[in-house]
Amino acid sequence: MIFSELYGAYYNTVARLLKAAVATPLTKSDIRRITGETAFGESILNIEPAITEGRWQLIRPDGATPIRSAPTMPLTTLEKRWLKAVCLDPRMKLFYDEPPEIGDVEPLFSPGDISVFDRYSDGDPYEDEGYIARFRLILDAIRKEYPIKIEMTNRKGGVSRFVMLPDHLEYSEKDDKFRLLGSGNRSGRTVNVGRITKCEAYPGKLSFSTPAPQDEKETIEFILTDKRNALERALLHFAHFEKQAKRIDETHYSVGLTYDKPDETELVIRVLSFGPMIKVTSPESFVGLIKERLEKQKSCGL
Repeated sequence: MIFSELYGAYYNTVARLLKAAVATPLTKSDIRRITGETAFGESILNIEPAITEGRWQLIRPDGATPIRSAPTMPLTTLEKRWLKAVCLDPRMKLFYDEPPEIGDVEPLFSPGDISVFDRYSDGDPYEDEGYIARFRLILDAIRKEYPIKIEMTNRKGGVSRFVMLPDHLEYSEKDDKFRLLGSGNRSGRTVNVGRITKCEAYPGKLSFSTPAPQDEKETIEFILTDKRNALERALLHFAHFEKQAKRIDETHYSVGLTYDKPDETELVIRVLSFGPMIKVTSPESFVGLIKERLEKQKSCGL
């Protein structure tokens, strides 16, 4: 499945397992180690049983493989077409002048084929040459860890000037905007890149005592009942969250999921979309949010 990060990781993980097995028989600890390094925390729940029980018939019970040569992962024509389509995204111009050479293939789709709902229409100007130059400078400052001098338009329409040490960039899918997080000489700052009108490397060295602002992290735990393919759907649905899963019995799994506090409302909605297949056990504050939303839905006749 070309569009699934989860399945992409699975294929590459199994390729690495087979490559190791060609050289020497694998032990269970080898399987767990390689899976943990190349896939997701919960991937061991699917990969190890599939291999050790012989369902994939790729590795024998003794850890050896019937495959004689290490597998390769060449790009298929479909993957090349997909990559070429991705290169048409205006945001790709932020990272290179010319797209990488992919081959003489037609893109799988064009930007005009995609309709995005529930997104603000005033996203960053990704094709503006000035924006591109400022973005690349910021990216270079993050990689090389040097401070930059920023001039930007504030919310009141005035001009703000300050120096900061960039830490990282965040992208908001809903706002279609990039945010820069870093350390300021007076206070930590979060800056909308689209508001920056001028930035340049700051000469000399500065000492920043204020760390870059970080979103508060929270963790919820829930019991997932694997009916109607709920486990696979949940792993895909929550693929971009940090999480750990533990098998309780044949159909139940305990899952711990870490999220940013500002995303709490969205996570409540996502959890509720699984209905009775997910039961949140902690913390009590999140359980209260679930109950509150259900009561609101009931009062509306939903």
